[in-house]
Amino acid sequence: MLQPKKTKHRKWQKGRSRKRMKETRGTQIHFGSFGLQALSAAYVDSKQIEAARKAISHFTKRGGKLWIRIFPDKPITKRPPELTMGGGKGAVDHYVFPVKPGRIIFEIDGVSPEQAREALRRAAHKLPLKTRIVEKESL
Repeated sequence: MLQPKKTKHRKWQKGRSRKRMKETRGTQIHFGSFGLQALSAAYVDSKQIEAARKAISHFTKRGGKLWIRIFPDKPITKRPPELTMGGGKGAVDHYVFPVKPGRIIFEIDGVSPEQAREALRRAAHKLPLKTRIVEKESL
């Protein structure tokens, strides 16, 4: 699973989700020919990224090249079950990446266009947000 080796702060504050705000960074395809672009906002955790990566590499039979354009570095804390209120913030449970609409999540190159589209379609089923497949020329 993906997680940071070292962090400046172990626990973060929750922050505010701006679901209507479009992403300003990471919206163009830079490395591959095809990409998976987010159309909605969600937290994508490291397990979901790994499941999508496995789906792509399994379908392409490890051919071509895959780029993962997001990295989960936001810690999410969780308290143990059946615990009363108080006693502070819980321990870090997992890491997520807050995805906004427009962000490119995966890029793929070195396989046929049909194979790339099908691999990205399978990966999209593993993610908790709406996506679309984009080509380098279409952006």
